[in-house]
Amino acid sequence: MTSWAGGPMLGFDTETTGVDVEQDRIVTAALVLRDASGTRQRTWLIDPGVEIPTAASDIHGITTDHARAEGMAPHTALDQLAAELARAIAAGIPVVAYNACFDITLLERELRRWRLPTLAERLGRTPGPVLDPLVLDRALDRYRPGTRKLLDLCRHYRVNALDNLHTAEVDVRATLQVLDCLVATFPELGERSLPELHELQRGWHRTWALSFNDWRARQGLTGPGADLEWLPALTAAGRPVAGALAV
Repeated sequence: MTSWAGGPMLGFDTETTGVDVEQDRIVTAALVLRDASGTRQRTWLIDPGVEIPTAASDIHGITTDHARAEGMAPHTALDQLAAELARAIAAGIPVVAYNACFDITLLERELRRWRLPTLAERLGRTPGPVLDPLVLDRALDRYRPGTRKLLDLCRHYRVNALDNLHTAEVDVRATLQVLDCLVATFPELGERSLPELHELQRGWHRTWALSFNDWRARQGLTGPGADLEWLPALTAAGRPVAGALAV
């Protein structure tokens, strides 16, 4: 049996105005397709329609003035991004995203905000298969101490992370390399099917989120904890979509 690890796969990442999937906006996005013919990427710079906080600009380097002067209109850029993702998913190509529950959920919220069909609506189902190196690493090397940001995993797996992590396209390429290292370290990943891995990650994320939220409660921390769901539901009401768009 040929493993999915040989490709094709589509890496996805965003840089944003913040970390609240309900309120924040996408500022840049990148897709990196890796297949037998090589690696190709497409990027978007988006005018989010709101001020970009200085704390966010300090991370990804995009200021409000820059985005307004050179960024695409959100309606156009987000529709293009979603169409590319939906086309790949419909063709059975796995999407690789670090902390996928953030990027994919935020994209779904952005599409709804601009009255565009969500990924779920374009596909008629929850987006997948998705491979999330963060979820995989947490599950397979559960007791390793330390934080698990992308840079941490790059250091642990000896991936050349470059100096300009936090640009979407560089983060995507680093994420794909980390996934390669995970498969090399844990060969059982490559032996499982993509649908099986997708469902395993859903359970692994839930197990981690329950443990994390319990730890927060014991520490007396307030505010929202980790979402128990790894990826967004099919619709806001959780019902199947009728008349989903063909891509």
